[in-house]
Amino acid sequence: MAVKALYFSERDGQDMALKNPEKMLFANKADADARDKMLELSEEVMMFLKAKVKDLSDEHAEQCALAIAEEKDLFLKALKKPSLLNQSEDASGE
Repeated sequence: MAVKALYFSERDGQDMALKNPEKMLFANKADADARDKMLELSEEVMMFLKAKVKDLSDEHAEQCALAIAEEKDLFLKALKKPSLLNQSEDASGE
């Protein structure tokens, strides 16, 4: 029988990773590290949003921050061309 190593971000935790293996378990360390960096960005964006947007609930701040962090590359492109944020995936070629 072969042995297979699986990686997960410590920010997700092992239990959460095992409950959501398709999104949170990775066959290589680089992909797990990328998820960890995305979650780190999400945490920082969430703190920023909570500080800047009055009465924003923790849940909504977390959802917004995660969406922004997951689409980081799109947001970077949108700094030059804002209309990219609201184009459909088909139209943007992704």
